[in-house]
Amino acid sequence: MVKTQDDKKLDNPVWFSLSETHQSFAVDYGSVKFYHPDYCPFGGFEKGNAIAKSIDEYSEMVDSFFIVGEKPELSNLLKLNKELVCLQMIVYNPIDIAINDAIVKLTDKHIDALYELVNLVQPGYFKKKTALLGNYYGIFKNDELVAVTGERMQMNDFIEVSAVVTHPNHTGKGYAKQLVVHTVNEIFKQNKTPYLHVIEDNKGAIQLYEKLGFIIRRKISFWNITKQI
Repeated sequence: MVKTQDDKKLDNPVWFSLSETHQSFAVDYGSVKFYHPDYCPFGGFEKGNAIAKSIDEYSEMVDSFFIVGEKPELSNLLKLNKELVCLQMIVYNPIDIAINDAIVKLTDKHIDALYELVNLVQPGYFKKKTALLGNYYGIFKNDELVAVTGERMQMNDFIEVSAVVTHPNHTGKGYAKQLVVHTVNEIFKQNKTPYLHVIEDNKGAIQLYEKLGFIIRRKISFWNITKQI
């Protein structure tokens, strides 16, 4: 795929997702945009905006949430609980790797199993309605959902690969690799470019993504915000 999109939008992925494809999921304060917390507790803002009052308003809806990108200024009602530094990685071409396991596109009937599996491995990020943000795919063994990958933030030109999760009893079998390949190639079929976020010290995942053709675009921070006690 020719690199024609404005990659700079990826510097502020929540803002542009909620300005474009995911407008209908936005709690929009003008100066800062958040996903409704039932879907994804993420927000983004454009530099220079005065946002503290709007962040206070959003905090009345949810106790813990994230601003993605620039460090936000907060009122004395809230605190920065932690900074999660991630690598933002992007891939520009479909991945030509064989898929040996059956991959199922998940539907409403799978939402409980999807929610339970993701929160078992990556607790705190995935809500039951997160699955409505994009397509999610799974691998089943003996009728049990054992691995998943899906789509989360979406812009006009980019879709985020997310929830790359394998049940602890089923790791090391190549399920994550196959699901990422499948998800990436399905995103290219939508004429969009896949990208993802991975914690910077998750060396195993970073190596997998690099083998699949992802390159590191930049570091980006997820600022976890909670109420002052």
